[in-house]
Order: sequence, then structure tokens, then C-alpha cells
Amino acid sequence: MTTIFPRLALLLAVTACSFCAAPASGQSYSLARHDGGVKIMHGDALVADYLTLSKSKPILWPINGPDGVAMTRQYPMVPDSKNEKHDHPHHRSFWFTHGIVNGHDFWLEGGDGGITEHQKFTILESNDESATVAARNVWKTAGGEPVLTEHRTYKFSHAEEAVVVDCEFVVTASHGKVNFGDTKEGTFGIRIASSMKTDAKQGGLITNSHGDHDKDAWGKRAEWVDYTGPIHGKEIGIAILCHPSTYNFPNRWHVRTYGLFAANPFGVHHFEGQKEATAGVDLPAGESLTFRYRVLFHTGDTDAAKVAEHFAEYSQLKF
Repeated sequence: MTTIFPRLALLLAVTACSFCAAPASGQSYSLARHDGGVKIMHGDALVADYLTLSKSKPILWPINGPDGVAMTRQYPMVPDSKNEKHDHPHHRSFWFTHGIVNGHDFWLEGGDGGITEHQKFTILESNDESATVAARNVWKTAGGEPVLTEHRTYKFSHAEEAVVVDCEFVVTASHGKVNFGDTKEGTFGIRIASSMKTDAKQGGLITNSHGDHDKDAWGKRAEWVDYTGPIHGKEIGIAILCHPSTYNFPNRWHVRTYGLFAANPFGVHHFEGQKEATAGVDLPAGESLTFRYRVLFHTGDTDAAKVAEHFAEYSQLKF
């Protein structure tokens, strides 16, 4: 196994939460490498596919939740996808970027936009209870100049009627000082399945840890946010829990009724209604910032899925 950072070793050593259960009899996790990345399997079922490059960045797509249902929008990976709005092509399923980094836009795609370049996988492990995929990336300008190094880790497991993805992102100013700009366009994003979004008017609902709903949850700081709605007639939810060790905890949320769902640790002025942007966040050369999130793809509404209880337990994990 490739040598890993101590904090990542600790992450992998943490015992799964008490909600988590061993996979069904005869089923375990496995990983299947392919030219474009690695598939995460649970028995014969696909949980997710880690793609090392989709247009300008690595993403997870597809991602299948409880009962194997697709949890994120298919467009633009499927250009002619049905029953979906073909807007915001940079919203690619499940990703991590930011809108302004040293003046370069890593959120949008093409033109002068930045590129997150996969360097190598650092961990590929699986067992009966979980699978872990970790990779090192370099964020580069459109001209190819390196801006920062990023190391991400995804750990996949199951809980009661839920698929769990524990995420850690560590960004390091390995090529000189980095400035993360003050913009709403960031940072850890998911574009949910179209039938779930509030604007679909099929029962979609956004709820944050303070009890704010839908548009009232946008831009607010919160420990967690849950986006629930129907898929194939069954109520499903996607909850993102922000760990207290995450930079600028609790993050603000760029969560929209049209289906964008993002935790943003850097945005201020858009969310606060200020006319002028702040100076952003400077990361001195050689230093790092860490972001940790747990994503629950669950059945039922927020209360039935015990999202608050999940966060209470997740928040106690030490890294």
C-alpha cells in the first residue's frame, strides 16, 4: 500500500459510526480499475465510479444510493439525458473546486478556467465493510501553471438504509501563496437527481440544522443540510454533514432550489448581501487547509433518516 499522510491513516482507522451495519451476507466491497478511474462495488452492485477527468476535474459519477437508485443528475455526462434541465454543465454530479483561486476560475469550465489534474491514486483499499479511494491532484491554470496540490479521500460504507461517503480534502500551497476568493461559486458540490429538487414541485425540500427550509437555507451557516425528494416515487435524501475540524466550520451553503447543493467555506459577500467582496482567504506557501464532510444518501425524510443524530456522532470523530 502506498504510504499515506498520518491524518489519512487516522481517518481510515476510525471505527464506523454506530449507525453503520456490516453489508448483507455474502456481499463485500471491491474496487475495479478502468482506463478512466475506478469503480466502487458492493457485491455485484455499482456504488459509484471515480472518474479521474470529466471535462476539467475528477468527479464521482454515477452514484447509486439505497436500492441502487441514481442520486445525481446525469447531464452533462449523458448529453441527451431525459427529464433533466441541461443547464450549468460544470455541475458534474459530485466534485470539489472553487470559483476564484489566485484569480483563476476553477468552478466554470473551458476557456480560461482552471483544471484539476489527477496525478495518482494513493490509496485503493476495500474489505467487507468499506472501500477507500484516495488521490493526489494538482490544480493548474488554463495555461498549465500549477497553483496548489490537493489530496482527497473518499471512504464508502453503508448505514441503516443509507450509503455513506466520508470525504476529506486537503489543499496545500505547494507552489507559493494561494488566495481563495470571496465568491458564492464553490466549493464541495453535488447536483442532485432532478426529481428531488424543490423546483420540480414533487415534494423536494431543503432543511438545514437550524430548521431553515428551501431558499431560507441559502447562504446560511449550518452544521448540516439535508435535501430530500422523490426518486421513482420513493422519498430519498442527500445529507451533507460538515465536520467541526473543517476549515471555517460551520460552512455556508450554496444550496439552490433548482438542485445545486454545495458547502462553501470561502464565500461571504454574496451570502451576506454585501456589495464588495472581501479579500478572500490567503494560504501561505507550504501550508494546508482541510475540509471534511460526510454524505448520507438515505431513505425517508430528515427525521426518519436521523440526520441530526448522525451529525452528533460524526462530530465526535477525532482526526
